[in-house]
Amino acid sequence: MSILVTGGTGFVGSAVVRALVARGERPRCLARRGSDRRNLVDLEVEIVEGDLTDSSSLEAALEGCKALFHVAADYRIWVRDPEVMHRTNVEGTRRLMEAALRLGVERVVYTSSVAVLGKAPGGAPADEETPVTLDDMIGVYKRSKFLAEEAVRRLQREAGLPVVIVNPSTPIGPRDVKPTPTGRMVVDAAVGRIPAFVDTGLNVVHVDDVAEGHMQAYDRGKVGERYLLGGENLDLAEILRQVAELRDRPAPKVRLPRRPLFPLAYAAEAWARATGGREPLLTVDGLKMAAKPMYFAHDKAARDLGYRPRPAAEAIRDAVAWFERAGYLGGHPSSPGPADRSSG
Repeated sequence: MSILVTGGTGFVGSAVVRALVARGERPRCLARRGSDRRNLVDLEVEIVEGDLTDSSSLEAALEGCKALFHVAADYRIWVRDPEVMHRTNVEGTRRLMEAALRLGVERVVYTSSVAVLGKAPGGAPADEETPVTLDDMIGVYKRSKFLAEEAVRRLQREAGLPVVIVNPSTPIGPRDVKPTPTGRMVVDAAVGRIPAFVDTGLNVVHVDDVAEGHMQAYDRGKVGERYLLGGENLDLAEILRQVAELRDRPAPKVRLPRRPLFPLAYAAEAWARATGGREPLLTVDGLKMAAKPMYFAHDKAARDLGYRPRPAAEAIRDAVAWFERAGYLGGHPSSPGPADRSSG
């Protein structure tokens, strides 16, 4: 019997696929028609076409599978039409989990996010038990992931879905082909497009450690529990400094106050809507989220799963090296670089 991975062509999903292949599995990957599949080049995988918004394709993909890793998600800080993200992240997740129940899938690992977790008072690291409500969610992405995890937990409680939930923090590393919002920040910093920054912080983790955390959750996670897959808490200035140092560039030193930036963010979003351009680098929700450092503790995963992430500096180094090899640092970050077969 096979193992289905959704999102296997993407950043975290492809790392999960590689981890499964390393264990001797030949996973099945759900991929949309016309999707960028460079991350699966030279891997022994089965690709089936489908979409989270198409229930019949989900059942077909799950047929004969003993397990499911649901990694796929629409991860953007800003979208023109929030309903598109809701259909994928919330309704798509619910449909997939219901299909897994109907087909008798034995084990499910669902990739949620630290975006759904609360913020601890005083800037202390939050964890799986930090109180949080839907009203605390800033922006459409966080709301969609919160509602998706709630749907998964409800199916576990009410229908016996055999699911373990993992909540990655901020993955960085190789094969970020899109790139993700975080990867885009690394690219922009590496080529000197971030002259100033707001004062905030992130929990940085190597994408391959997140993938290993998925394997550990599959092997040892308790059904119904969630496990935060984090790394190292760093302020944004330190992240940008490390990226700049790897590229022999001066690190940005100007710290900008958030409040005066909001009119610029509203203008950037209006321009993106009017012109059909890419996601603005400066967004209203991004500024709101930057109000407090997004710091987390992964003690539960370390204790219960044996999760041991490497230092954040290695994640940043591997990300910059891959972006350089793949051609992103010589051109526009939204332009896909050439396929890089050496990064696995």
